[in-house]
Amino acid sequence: MAAGLKGQYLFMKPDSFILGISAFYHDSAACLIKNGEIIAAAQEERFTRKKHDDAFPSHAVRYCLETAGIAAADLAYVAFYDKPFLKFERLLLTYLAYAPWGLKSFLASMPVWLKQKLYLKDLICRELGYDKEIVFPEHHESHAASAFYPSPFTEAAILTMDGVGEWATTSFGVGKGNSLELLADIRFPHSLGLLYSAFTYYAGFRVNSGEYKLMGLAPYGRPRFVEAIKKELVDIKPDGSFKLNMKYFNYCVGFTMINYHFHQLFGAPPRQPETPIRPVDMDVAHSIQKVTEEIMVKMARHVQAVTGMKNLCLAGGVALNCVGNGKILQSGIFDRIWIQPASGDAGGALGAALFAWHRFLNQPRQADNQQDRQKGSYLGPA
Repeated sequence: MAAGLKGQYLFMKPDSFILGISAFYHDSAACLIKNGEIIAAAQEERFTRKKHDDAFPSHAVRYCLETAGIAAADLAYVAFYDKPFLKFERLLLTYLAYAPWGLKSFLASMPVWLKQKLYLKDLICRELGYDKEIVFPEHHESHAASAFYPSPFTEAAILTMDGVGEWATTSFGVGKGNSLELLADIRFPHSLGLLYSAFTYYAGFRVNSGEYKLMGLAPYGRPRFVEAIKKELVDIKPDGSFKLNMKYFNYCVGFTMINYHFHQLFGAPPRQPETPIRPVDMDVAHSIQKVTEEIMVKMARHVQAVTGMKNLCLAGGVALNCVGNGKILQSGIFDRIWIQPASGDAGGALGAALFAWHRFLNQPRQADNQQDRQKGSYLGPA
C-alpha cells in the first residue's frame, strides 16, 4: 500500500485540492483543503436558513470552490464522512434483531436508502459534475481526524463520542505525526450520545438540536435521579465503558427515543414541546448531566492510562457538552486538551478531507505543539 500511495503522489498536481462532505443525516457541511491546509468550510444551514439542514450541501460546496477559485474538475479527491454500506448493514441487522417490532420504522426508512443513500458515489459525482475517486473513511475516523489533525499537538490521545456512526458510538485512539489509529470502541445500541438525546426528548426538546438546552437546564434542578439512572438505565464500568438497558429505549425500532417504561421510571410522561418546564424536567436534566460527566471523566482516565499521552483531542457530538469537557480539564488527567469546535457531524466534512490527505495519501503533517491549524474557525463567508 505504501508503494501505491507514493505512486499516487507522483501524479498529483502541484496544488492538490480535496473536498470533504458530510450530508444526509443532520448538519450537512462542506470543507476544502489545499495541500493539507484548510481553505474554507461551511454548513449548509448557513445558506438555506434551515436549521440542521441535512440535504446535499450544494451551497456550501459552491462557496468552498469559489473561495479557492476552482471548479469541481480541479479537485484531486472528494471525501465523504462515513461508509454508507456499513450504516445500512447496521440498520438491517438492528431491524432483524428486533423483528417484528419496528416494521413501520423499517418501511419508512428503506425507500430513501434504496433510492438515494446506497448510491452516494453516483449522487455525489452527479451533484458536483465530478468523475474521480471518492474516499469513504469511517464515521469515527472522520471525527478523530477532525480532532487531531488541526490540533497543535505532535502526538495526542483521541476520544470521540456521539450518537452513532456506522456501528461505533464511542472510540479512542492515538495520533502521532500524520498517523491516526483507533484502538477500541463502544458499539450501537449502547451510546452516550443517544442516552443524552433520550433525555433531551423526555424534556421536550428536539433531538440532535436541543441537547444544549438540556445542558443549560441542568443547573436549575437537583440530582435526585442519578442513582435511578445508574441502576436502571446505564451500567457504568470503572473504565467508562457502559451498557444501556434497552428495556427503556425505543430508538432501535420506533420513531421515538423512549417508551412507557422510561416514563414510569421518572413518574411522568415526556414534556410536550413549548409547554412550561416542570420541576421533574429540571431534576432529570441535572441528573443525566451528572451521569454524563462521570462517564466522560472515567473514559478520559482510561484513555490516558492506555495511551500514556499527555494531550487529548476531543470530537463527536458529545464533545459539544462543554460542561463535561470542563470536568475532564479540571480533573488534570491530561496536561492539555484540544476540542474540535465543529465536533458534531458538520465537522465530519473537515475530518474526512484531512483523513484523505494524511492517511489515504500519506502526506506529512506540520505541528509545533503551540498553534493549531483551525484558523480560529473563520472558515465560512465573511
